[in-house]
Amino acid sequence: MPRSAEPGTKGVRTRERIRTAALASFRDNGYDATTIRKIADELGMSVGATNYHFPSKNHLVQELYLDVQHAHRAAAERLLENETRLIDRLAIVYATGIDQLMPYHAHAGEFLSAAVSPRSPINPLSAESASSLDIVEELFAQAVEGAAPSGLPADVRALLPRALVLAHLLLALFWVYDTSEGQRHTRALLERGLKLLGNVLPLARVPILRGPLRDVLSLVTEVRA
Repeated sequence: MPRSAEPGTKGVRTRERIRTAALASFRDNGYDATTIRKIADELGMSVGATNYHFPSKNHLVQELYLDVQHAHRAAAERLLENETRLIDRLAIVYATGIDQLMPYHAHAGEFLSAAVSPRSPINPLSAESASSLDIVEELFAQAVEGAAPSGLPADVRALLPRALVLAHLLLALFWVYDTSEGQRHTRALLERGLKLLGNVLPLARVPILRGPLRDVLSLVTEVRA
């Protein structure tokens, strides 16, 4: 984890300057072209001073993940206030999540290449990335719990958020490869997926189908166990 800023306002300001410069560089230049040395040079600092606050570029990537997910939460929560239907609330969380990724699409492949190894600290399922993914899971939990009564069994409702997070990661992976204008294919896939989910979830109210559906959700959620 990144080191805490040194005591006093100056340390906090320095850390924020580094963080701000790194986030801008990731957005404009991508993962490969962003280095600790370039950030240090841009800010007129030594590499050692920069490393004091962020020991590696991967620590800065985690700041990017958090920045994106904090913006995701802010955008989604505003819209969730005015929606009660479960599928529409889920659509808000998914769509606003993709919205926050859009500025990084040109360089998304670079981040994917760096994160694809299971041992990579910037893998979305890594321990280092847990704080960012927790924000997404909390959003889906909020979307589910704040929906109008749907008759879904409590055990199914409890399992849904984590399964929805994994679907979010798969959607983001599709988005990385989506070269259509404005990534419209990703939006179309989301729309079709939500329509299918809207048809499947009511089956949980059928006693003979509830168990198998719960078992499928339990299996999916074990990915983040």
